[in-house]
Amino acid sequence: MNRSIDIVLPVYNESKVLESKFKTLYEFLSLNITNEWIITIAENGSSDSTLQIAKNLHNRYKKSRVISNPIAGKGLALKNAWISSTSGILGYMDLDLSTDLDILPEFIRKIEEEEEDFVIASRLMRDSIVVGRSLKREVISRSYSFIFRSVLSVKFKDAQCGFKFAKKESVIQIIDKCKDIGWFFDTEILFRAQKNNLSICEVPVRWVDDRDSKVNIISTVIKDIKGLIRLKTEKDGR
Repeated sequence: MNRSIDIVLPVYNESKVLESKFKTLYEFLSLNITNEWIITIAENGSSDSTLQIAKNLHNRYKKSRVISNPIAGKGLALKNAWISSTSGILGYMDLDLSTDLDILPEFIRKIEEEEEDFVIASRLMRDSIVVGRSLKREVISRSYSFIFRSVLSVKFKDAQCGFKFAKKESVIQIIDKCKDIGWFFDTEILFRAQKNNLSICEVPVRWVDDRDSKVNIISTVIKDIKGLIRLKTEKDGR
């Protein structure tokens, strides 16, 4: 198995925090991960200086690469980054790094030793620790979990936590069939993974809410509902 790891940071108008978050992740990987690794900054449609900052970081840090998409969309950014990667283990993290990085070696171990296809962070398991999340967001998250599990008949609980890893060979089996280019991409790729009998291992994590999150809850919910309807009406999710 190709043990190299490609961690994608999808970024959109993140000029204020990109450099500091990138450095935090780069330092952690340097100290804690023995596999070969690279960080991919996947810029998508930014209107600020995000792309230039990404290029500057790439020039200074050798274990990095930058891809740029003219169209905004987290799903599209991840899809293009993963398809173009030469690593055997693919992953992504939201730039806020809300999920505690200390869990990363365990994710890699589950892929390498337990041969899991997908390993995903969960904020909704009994042993998960969630810090600073508002009651409103907690209710919405748990409600969405109940709805998508009921509609799609899937077993995983937390589709939207921004910390996921997988074997590249498993991703390649299904990624071309994923149509969503935005936030619903997370739910869709896991749905297609289960429909193709790929294993999905959920891991409880420590997660700290980012109060500066740019996610528009109402807009995201509407798009998620449309995505669920699309997947539900498909004849074959594979």
